[in-house]
Formats: sequence, C-alpha cells, structure tokens
Amino acid sequence: MEAFLRPTDVSDWQHPSVLARAQILRGGMADVVAIARRSFEWVRDEIRHSSDYRLTPVTCAASEVLREGSGFCYAKSHLLAALLRANGVPAGLCYQRLSLDDDGSRFCLHGLNAIFLPKVGWYRVDARGNREGVDAQFTPPTERLAFPIRLPGEADLPDVRPDPLPVVVDTIRAYVDAAVLAENLPDL
Repeated sequence: MEAFLRPTDVSDWQHPSVLARAQILRGGMADVVAIARRSFEWVRDEIRHSSDYRLTPVTCAASEVLREGSGFCYAKSHLLAALLRANGVPAGLCYQRLSLDDDGSRFCLHGLNAIFLPKVGWYRVDARGNREGVDAQFTPPTERLAFPIRLPGEADLPDVRPDPLPVVVDTIRAYVDAAVLAENLPDL
C-alpha cells in the first residue's frame, strides 16, 4: 500500500498548495470514505475540464492543476490522487481506452482513479467533471464512472497503478496548448 501513499512528480502532495487544499478538504473528519467523497466531489466540480471549458493551459502535476484550476482527465486524476494521499488515503491511477469519435475509428486513454476504501477495497471514481451525458458519482460499492465501455476496441484497463503511464505524462508534457493536446491524446 505504501506505493499508493507516496508523493510522485505528478501526484506531488508535498507541495504546499496541495497540502493546504488537502487539509481544507479533510476538515476535522477522520472517516476515510467521507474524506474520499469530499475530495472526489471537489475535484470533479471545482477543477474545470480543459476541453469542456475550451481552456488553453496544459497541466500535469497536481500542483499545476490546482494553480490553474483546470486540466484534462489525466491531470484531474493526478490531483485527486495527491489530495487523497496527503490525507493518508491510498489512491491509484486507472485508465480506460475509449473511442474519440463514438464510432471506433480513433481511440485514446481516459484517466481516472481508484481509492482503497475500508470494507470495499479498490473503488474506481472518475473526477473528469460532469456535463450533459456524463454523470460520474461517488456511490460505493457501486461504480458510477463517466463513460461506459460500449464499442469494440474500448476497454477498462484492469491495473491500479501508483504512477501514471509514461505515455500519458510524455504526451501531456509535449504540448503547451490544450487544443493541440486534444488532437493528440495518448493511446496504448
């Protein structure tokens, strides 16, 4: 479990701003599920998804996401992992492979999280942000992710990872404009 609690380059929970936000979200709570719910809902609702809001900055590390208030799904998952880890809640990174055009002609990875909850085990959540047609919720033990697997070629990747996939970080860090990144999203 130690790997799912440590800081990394992207889940940089020891950064002062990330630590401060984690403490605010924890408040006086000790219940892991309540801390996880509050952290998930805050990232989902308060950090804007770059594409949904047509924002330019590209963020990767949790501290960058917090500073800009925005990021793609991958960056939002890095922030959620950092906030949870800062509060002693084991958190990992997960991926889905989804069709970009809803017809199976192009695919990309979609980033989300898994949180280790008492009495539940690893529980996946998707803080990408809700919008029309997307309604991700925190309802353990039932998962309510943003996107169901529907088409051939789409998949839930089974691993819970302590670190992001290198292709995700390399792709994010290769671009400074979110519109350009949106045309070059990572895939397996």
